[in-house]
Amino acid sequence: MKVSIVTRKITLGPNETKLLFELEEEGRTTFDFGDVMRITGLGRADAWQVVYRLSRKKRIARVERGKYVLVPARAGVEGDWSESLFLIIPRLINEYYVGFWTAMNHWGMTEQIPNTVFVATPKRKRHVKYGGQMLRFITISKKKFFGFTQERIDKKQFNISTREKTVADALIFPEYCGGLSEVTKAIWNSRNELDWKKVIECIKKMDVDVALRRLGHILRILRTAPEVSRPLAKRKWYGFRFLDPTGPKRGLAYSKEFGLIINVPDRELTSW
Repeated sequence: MKVSIVTRKITLGPNETKLLFELEEEGRTTFDFGDVMRITGLGRADAWQVVYRLSRKKRIARVERGKYVLVPARAGVEGDWSESLFLIIPRLINEYYVGFWTAMNHWGMTEQIPNTVFVATPKRKRHVKYGGQMLRFITISKKKFFGFTQERIDKKQFNISTREKTVADALIFPEYCGGLSEVTKAIWNSRNELDWKKVIECIKKMDVDVALRRLGHILRILRTAPEVSRPLAKRKWYGFRFLDPTGPKRGLAYSKEFGLIINVPDRELTSW
């Protein structure tokens, strides 16, 4: 006898029903084509037809080739729901952490919600578009791949950089954080929550001294954490580096204290 269920006025066949029920029973929100074959017991061609039909019925959504996300029955019409990208990432790549501008928003350092979810990884990975958002994978060296913790959504875990590592990364890669002005705002907003010793340790571990220079300058213009900026101002810096790596390549001024070419005026960094 043919078994079927009706969900959102859409009839599901027996293999489609079996796949959805087993995925929900396993507590899975993401799965791959191998899971389809395993659960249904079908060959490749027939399993592909199950995937095709469920996709047409808006019960699953493709994330990338051979990888899908389960759309719950309560979701309604297409566009009313999409799985959190944070929970999809672990199914796409093993070594990663959510970072940069996305982590800044998660930790309440900025009210800006970027359309792109930034992900740090020591591996090369193509960007993925899903649910109107872009997953952008930023390749970093193994030396810089540390300083993340686990957070939860719906009892499921994902990796995200700590507050301190988020700031350290932002000072090195402001281009992935909305620009240096947004980084300055994030530092100001989180100034009372950051462990400055850990921020310094993160930067030193990554061995990028320009991040220390930028930190010192930003803290100086924000007139906060003098216990951090004063020792940095007394260090002996060799050569000059650009304050903003994405700014103009002509310096407006020079800071001997921090060994910086000030190519962005202070008022622009605090215009928020």
